[in-house]
Amino acid sequence: MKEGIHPKYDQTTIRCACGEIIETGSTKKDIKVEICSKCHPFYTGKQKLIDTGGRVDRFNKKFGLK
Repeated sequence: MKEGIHPKYDQTTIRCACGEIIETGSTKKDIKVEICSKCHPFYTGKQKLIDTGGRVDRFNKKFGLK
């Protein structure tokens, strides 16, 4: 490998909005994320349905699904 062209690789902390803290290696320091594997619906099995302004009801009514 050539000297002086690679970024410095250090230990860093990843902090999720849910409070989870993950220690790992990265070229960036102190990464903040909104969602992690502890709170993501795919991994937890809990689906969050957000109905903004009755969109789901309007869709169902428009296409006669309910």
